This record gives sequence, C-alpha cells and structure tokens, in this order.
Amino acid sequence: MGNILSLTTFIPLVGAVILALFLRGDDEAARRNAKWVALATTAFTFVVSLFILFGFDASAPGFQFVEDREWLLGLHYKMGVDGISVLFVMLTTFLMPLVIAACWEVETRVKEYMIAFLVLETLMLGVFCALDLFLFYLFFEAGLIPMFLIIGIWGGKDRIYAAFKFFLYTFLGSVLMLVAMVAMYVQAGTSDIVQLLEFQFSSAPMTVLGLNVLGGMQTLLWLAFFASFAVKMPMWPVHTWLPDAHVQAPTAGSVVLAAILLKMGGYGFLRFSLPMFPVGSEILGPLVFWMSAIAIVYTSLVALVQEDMKKLIAYSSVAHMGYVTMGIFAANQQGLDGAIFQMLSHGFISGALFLCVGVIYDRMHTREIDAYGGLVNRMPSYAMIFLFFTMANVGLPGTSGFIGEFLTLMGIFQVNTWVAAVATTGVILSAAYALWLYRRVVMGDLIKEALKSIRDLTAREKWIFAPLVAMTLILGVMPWLATDITGPAVANLVDDVETARAEFAATTQVASAESEPATVAAPAADAEAGEE
Repeated sequence: MGNILSLTTFIPLVGAVILALFLRGDDEAARRNAKWVALATTAFTFVVSLFILFGFDASAPGFQFVEDREWLLGLHYKMGVDGISVLFVMLTTFLMPLVIAACWEVETRVKEYMIAFLVLETLMLGVFCALDLFLFYLFFEAGLIPMFLIIGIWGGKDRIYAAFKFFLYTFLGSVLMLVAMVAMYVQAGTSDIVQLLEFQFSSAPMTVLGLNVLGGMQTLLWLAFFASFAVKMPMWPVHTWLPDAHVQAPTAGSVVLAAILLKMGGYGFLRFSLPMFPVGSEILGPLVFWMSAIAIVYTSLVALVQEDMKKLIAYSSVAHMGYVTMGIFAANQQGLDGAIFQMLSHGFISGALFLCVGVIYDRMHTREIDAYGGLVNRMPSYAMIFLFFTMANVGLPGTSGFIGEFLTLMGIFQVNTWVAAVATTGVILSAAYALWLYRRVVMGDLIKEALKSIRDLTAREKWIFAPLVAMTLILGVMPWLATDITGPAVANLVDDVETARAEFAATTQVASAESEPATVAAPAADAEAGEE
C-alpha cells in the first residue's frame, strides 16, 4: 500500500504506452483491440483505487498513503490524499471506464483517441494526489494537452476555434498561479503543500502601485490563484470558453470535461485558496458570493434560450458550479460539505446528461432541440433515463443533486442571506430550463419522419447508465457515505480558517487601538493649553 497512489495514477499511462508501442494497423480488429485495451486499463485502475478507499481512515483529518521522494532541483515527488481529495480520485477512476465504453462508436484514429483519454486520466489523478506545488502545477497544466487534442481532432466543425479558446483561457489564467507559487516558495522556503498549510503568509497591509492592499501578501496570492481556478471552474464572467468546448467536443470529451476537469478549479480553492490564504478569502469572499449568485441566475436564463442541447447543459454546469464556489467561501461545515458533495454529484449527473445527448446524436447526428420531439414513443427506456437525470439535475429530493444544493444554501445562508435568497431562485430556473428541454425532446407526438425509425437504448448503453443511476440514488438517500469521509478533513479546515481569521481580527484591533491615542491626545493637550 506504500505506493498505491503512484500505482493508481500511472496505470493508465502504462496502458497508453502499450497502445502506442504494440498496437499496429488501423483495420477493424486494431480499432476494436484499442478500445478493449483502454477499457481494461481504466477498469483495472478503478479496481486498484478501491484499495485506497477501503484502506482510508475516514476519522483522520490528515493526509494518508503519503509518498515522498527527491525529484528535481530540490523539489519533491510527494503524493497523498485526505478526506477531500480521496473522493475526487474515486470519482475519476469510477467514471473513466464508462467514458471509454461510451467511445465504442468512434472509428477515426481510435488508437490515438484512447491514448489521449488514458494520458488524461493519469494527469487528472495526479492533480488530486499531488502534495508539492510544482508537481501539482505540472499535472494541472499538462491536462490541457490531451483535452486540447480531443476537442481539436475529434470535435465538431468549429473544433479548432473551440480547442484554442479552451487552451488559451485556461493556460493564461494559470500563468499568474505559477508566479504566485514561485513567490510562495521564496517566502516559505518550501514547495511542500503540507508544510505550506501550516505556514502563515503575511496579512499585514501593503502598498502596491500606490494602492493600499488590505490583507497584504495573502490577498495578492489569493488573487493569483483565483485567476486560474475561476477560469477552470468556470465562474462568471470567464465562463465563455465552456459552452464552445462542450458543443465541439465529442461526447466522451464533454463527459470528462463536465464531470472531472471542472472539479479541478473547486479542488484548487479547497486545497490552496481557503486554507493557505484564509484572510484573503475573507476579504474577497463577498466578491465570490455575488459572482456566484450572478452566475446561477444569469447562466440559467441564458440556458432557457438555447437551441443546442449540449450548450444548454453546459450553461447548466456553470450555474451549478456557482453553488460550489458559494459553499467553499462560506467557510463553514455545511457550506464546505455541500460544495464537495455538489461537485461529486454533478460529476455523475452532468456526465449522464451529456451521455444522453450523445445517444441521440449518434443516431441522428444533430443536437438541435427542434430536430426532436416525441421520442418517448420510440425510446421508452431512453425517456426514463433522461427524465431521471433531468430531475436529479433540478435537485429532486431523493437524488444526490438535492443534497449538494441544500447544504451549500444552508452554508451561505449563515453568512449572507441576500446572496442565499438570490441563489435560491436558481432552483426554480433550473427546473424551468431542464423541464423545457425534456418536454421538447421527449414528450408529445412523434411527427418527424426521420425519428420514426430511431432505436432505443442498446444493452451497452444501458450498462453505461446503470452505475450512474445507482450512484445518484445511493448518494441521494445515503449522503453520509460521502460526508463521513469528508467531514473530519472539512472540520479541521474550518477550525484552521477560523483561527487564522480570529488572529487577523485581533491584530487589526490592536493596531487600531494603538493608533487611537495619538488622535485623541491632541485635542486633550490643546484643551489643557487653553486653560493655562
């Protein structure tokens, strides 16, 4: 078990190397073999990752399965997971076999397609396991490359534009994060994330370009990390790359993008922004709250007018990530538990919704909502599955979607009731656009001639949806399966943040008290002089 994290992380990369070196040709047999090798590799990765979950001590808030080795120029290859990151590792390994199974219809450059997904899985797992700043940055940025290729090679007609937009937005945002990491290394003398969590960066006010920065270095570092993670989530108003990327990406690419890659932004807030810069998070928290509230309302309204199914679901993802950022920076137990739960739940639900779109796209080769209608008459199984995940996306009680939204709203209500009130309207708006989509695609009479021969879900497609249905129901009925794992780590994070903020408040009060006598003493002295 000493190297279980590295083993889990790099098994997909080994599978990619095997495909690259030993699989030859582009005939039907070679394409089939490439799919089976990729599926077997991702399935084996999931089985190995179960040892992490079953061996994880949920009562301990610290990092477990830690691996630490000398790496490069004094930097360390350090891996480990805590109650927050272990569930993201499991989410990744759980979804990737389903993603590969959803690629079975692909017939163009299949070997390279599978290699891209296997490399991407290794890089995503590395993000959630890395305990060194620069190792994290390496995995975080390298993940752009396979997704860039997946969109740019196997995407739609505007795939090049969407791929470059995706790459440039996310890469440029991360440049500031790299600068901040270098500054942290210089100031703290280490790139070890565990040690940095214990290091207190200066929160003394400082002047930058003639501007007085409240919170000092913490605020500046927080802003640098925010530039990267806000784009990755993505938050409003830097979300515009996501709809284009989703529309142009192949179905499997959209599933990975929505279910896992977007979660890296939220994970970054949890791992860096909140625990390392608690004062900066408090100072700029109101900004995040209102950006999140605007995202929920605005992108929900935009979703209502979409004519492309993928674009509608993409805007829905931006709205749901608004609940996540609100919950994180509420910085209380309910908010943080809800944010993590919402990310896990969204991974299953949004992934399933994009798969639902992919099912009918493979048959009709269009995502236009107006091209459909009355599918329930020919596809009853599909109609039932699509309805289930539509209701989960709305937040129907009994599904995992309800738990995440409810907890995040509880958390933000304790901090800012106005933001909570605005965000709650998103629940109504999500029902409006989700049910509107379902009504136009599935319900009604089957009047379009092209749809009268459409076939229902195949056995393979049903097997892909079955685990997603199960997880959405299980977490909706038994949320403690996730919150019991995240709870101790979240409680420890909340305690550390509250302690740091209390110290900052005490320091600020002392500084104010010391400055007051000087301003009060002057009038008193003038009065005494007048009496004499």
